[in-house]
Amino acid sequence: MAPGLRERRKQQTRQAISDIATRMFVARGFEEVTIAQVADAAGVAKMTVTNYFPRKEDLVFDRAEDVERHLAGVIAARAPGESMLAAIRRDYAEAVARADVTLGLSSPGFAAMILSSPVLVSRAREMLDQRERALGDAIAAETGTDNPQQRLAAALLASVHRVLAGEATQRSLAGQPHEQICAVLADAATRGFDLLAPSLGSYGIRAQALIDSLPAEWVRIANAPAATGAPRGRPARSIRE
Repeated sequence: MAPGLRERRKQQTRQAISDIATRMFVARGFEEVTIAQVADAAGVAKMTVTNYFPRKEDLVFDRAEDVERHLAGVIAARAPGESMLAAIRRDYAEAVARADVTLGLSSPGFAAMILSSPVLVSRAREMLDQRERALGDAIAAETGTDNPQQRLAAALLASVHRVLAGEATQRSLAGQPHEQICAVLADAATRGFDLLAPSLGSYGIRAQALIDSLPAEWVRIANAPAATGAPRGRPARSIRE
């Protein structure tokens, strides 16, 4: 169901604040800009900013929650006969094909802002950790067992995304065109997933009965087009991309 007018306005306000903050952070540095200055530039109260973004770094990583839950959603919504690795591999290839910014693609200025801020680097790593943890939780929920094997499987399944996100960020910092970066990512991902295939190629092959019992929210997250830069359905932000 489409969001109502009130919800759309809240989303627009949230996005406008994030866009303004990001431009200020790129221009001046993340640590040099205060929440009060962001609020003043956005024409809202400081409390409005903190209501939408409890943590300052959330102004930059404005879609962190979706990113953290994405891989869990991908395996939850995989097709009958599809393994967890195959689903994640397919999803990554689709993200590369559309040059999805969640792969680590950005403008040089955005990448420089992230890498120059210990707070933002720490938050980016936290997002990767949370994504892996959410994936492990989804595997444990599906298998009915939560032990080191499930957590190791989650770490391996998320490893290509983790390593190549760093590669994409460094190449973005260097100013390489997105098309060139995506070609590198596609080749590296193929090699990386091939390395995982002997161990995880048949892990968690989906049966039809499990599809029918999936939480609807997981299916929505996995099937919706993804975009840390821009929300779905919104033009790309040049400051980020």
